[in-house]
Amino acid sequence: MSSGQDAVIAGVGETEYSKRSGRSEQRLAMEAILAACRDAELDPRQIDGFIAYPFGLDAEEVVSGLGLHELRVSATVHMGGASAVAALAHAVRALADGTARHVAIVRAKNGYSGNRIHERPSQLPTQRLRQQLEEPYGWNSAAQRYAFICRRYQHEYGLTREQLGAVAVAARRHAQSNPRAQMYGRELTLDDYLAGRVIADPYTLFDCCLETDGGCAIVVSAREHAIARPHDARVLSVAEARPHSPDDLTNRDDLLEIGLAGAAPRAWESAGVGPADMDAAMIYDCFTFQALHQLEAAGFVALGGAGRFVEDGHTALGGCLPMNTHGGLLSEGHLAGLNHVIEATRQLRGECGDRQVADARHIAVTGWGDLGDGALAVLDRVGPH
Repeated sequence: MSSGQDAVIAGVGETEYSKRSGRSEQRLAMEAILAACRDAELDPRQIDGFIAYPFGLDAEEVVSGLGLHELRVSATVHMGGASAVAALAHAVRALADGTARHVAIVRAKNGYSGNRIHERPSQLPTQRLRQQLEEPYGWNSAAQRYAFICRRYQHEYGLTREQLGAVAVAARRHAQSNPRAQMYGRELTLDDYLAGRVIADPYTLFDCCLETDGGCAIVVSAREHAIARPHDARVLSVAEARPHSPDDLTNRDDLLEIGLAGAAPRAWESAGVGPADMDAAMIYDCFTFQALHQLEAAGFVALGGAGRFVEDGHTALGGCLPMNTHGGLLSEGHLAGLNHVIEATRQLRGECGDRQVADARHIAVTGWGDLGDGALAVLDRVGPH
């Protein structure tokens, strides 16, 4: 767990999100980092910390590509889709102890025009379990594994397709106010959702996140070394945790136990605020149910209540907890959740136009990775220093 009272997200940058970038992943990453540095009004050569995503851009490529003066700290966070949020903690620690002043976090991939998800080498731990005991029986995709958890929840608490659909429809509606979103200009009704083809029961086409070409990056800086803005996004706290059997889902004692349930209380305690204080939430939505699951694990909704909460419109713009105002992984693009951090930053700065949450002061961002690894960051709005 880390508290970042003096760390701000000084710069954010991204490429377009598409199905065919026409560039290498290294090129996309560099474009995103340079965009984040421009936003931070920072010479890219001043970056002295770098946190990579597993199997992505290497620190050596950043040093060479940007001509860095001195890279003082680098790391790779192996938590799958929770890595982007968990990386904030590493950045905060490097800034707090004076090791670095400006830490870049980046994610870039050709997730559609390159290797599709079923073609890429799996990043899940303990591959021998899957290759020898699961894959021979056809259980080899993220949709299948996460649908397994969803089915258990349906058995325990009841969850309708309409409630799952409410997550997808709200994400698509928010994307219509975000010209960067892959699904911008492509509306989705509940009837459209219900007619979607089955992917892994109960998941259908619109329960599943997008596959995306693109890059995004942020620069986390010590506040005294960041440019002064009318409003900054400060990192109040970050915590991470894993479920009790992070490498094995099939034999897990409780399929509904995920890392976020352990991380969230520590993040709230360190931040000095709680779920009721949040003006918005960026929830990792690799699939519709995983977003509902995390709303409960983070303490926003009582156990068993997330489906009705979303169905009643509370997570839509204008609701009490706007969720994924950019469209999320379901409708903006899948950049492993780093785009969620970017949206939270822009919301706190007041830069989101038609999708702006009025007077947003506190925003939570979650990450979900592998078989239920979890991370939670609490960001707040601060004035000029």
